[in-house]
Amino acid sequence: MIALSGIRAVKILTWSSSPFDLTTALVHHAQLTPATFRCMRNVSDLDTDRGPTKPLDIQPSAWHAHPSIRKVVISLWALLAACVGWSVLVIYIWHKHPSTCLSSSRALPLSTWSFIPTIQGPLTLGLHCSELVANVIRDETQWRCATGRKGLRVATNPVKMLFTHPICFVLFVAKPFLHWMFGLSFTIFDIATSGQLSRPYVFMFMAQMWNLCIMILIFACFFTFVALRRPRGPQPAAYGHIQTLANLVDEWLPVMWWGHKEDGIPYCHAGTSDHPLPDVKMDCVYAGSGVESDNRLMKGATSVGLAMH
Repeated sequence: MIALSGIRAVKILTWSSSPFDLTTALVHHAQLTPATFRCMRNVSDLDTDRGPTKPLDIQPSAWHAHPSIRKVVISLWALLAACVGWSVLVIYIWHKHPSTCLSSSRALPLSTWSFIPTIQGPLTLGLHCSELVANVIRDETQWRCATGRKGLRVATNPVKMLFTHPICFVLFVAKPFLHWMFGLSFTIFDIATSGQLSRPYVFMFMAQMWNLCIMILIFACFFTFVALRRPRGPQPAAYGHIQTLANLVDEWLPVMWWGHKEDGIPYCHAGTSDHPLPDVKMDCVYAGSGVESDNRLMKGATSVGLAMH
């Protein structure tokens, strides 16, 4: 009911999860204003007041661009530490109480495995939060298509992106796989004596627990590498940030290319167009073209908005 009430009370500009569609809709409805003189500023420069700048050879990583990315990556390593701690705790209990071996019918009492949800809960949360890293990298990969031969297509199929983008596909496979490995790490066993069920016990399998630790280690290393990887090329990194995309795109088109648009004194202008553009000049300072660029932006956003409707 709360969701339905929200839908009735708020005007939905777009149902798309793409940052490009969302930015187009916000600009078209004048709910987002592009900042001038920032056509060469990436998302890491959002909090700075500096405007004109020269292109960079290498862009900042997602780790440095988004504080939330750092929290997600750190949480994955904390999850690994918790899993290792769980394994060490089980080994300690077995050494302290030798009768709780796997071959014994007494195993671990049910009261001693209350800490299992403290592993499965963070595992579920960590895998869910990893989608933030995957989505940010996916959005940046799509944005960097604007300097490619085929250009950037604003309209995308989210289901197709799930299976065609490597990071999204890895996460799609890792979610059920890690939960499956977690389930293999223990089992609940009960014994019936004279028709009566005795107290249940939990059998934990050390080999499977360490296998889970190894897989979480690989998963954490992979996403750490992805978060720290720095894109190459002068195209400013946006990582799906709405305001940054609005600053970098001066013409919103169904298919667009990014590059050098105008020479000027003292500043040049970089932006988007409906045809391939030349590479930006690495020794020039770029700042945008002011009011003229804003007029083209609103005109392009209006055309894309009409096409969306």
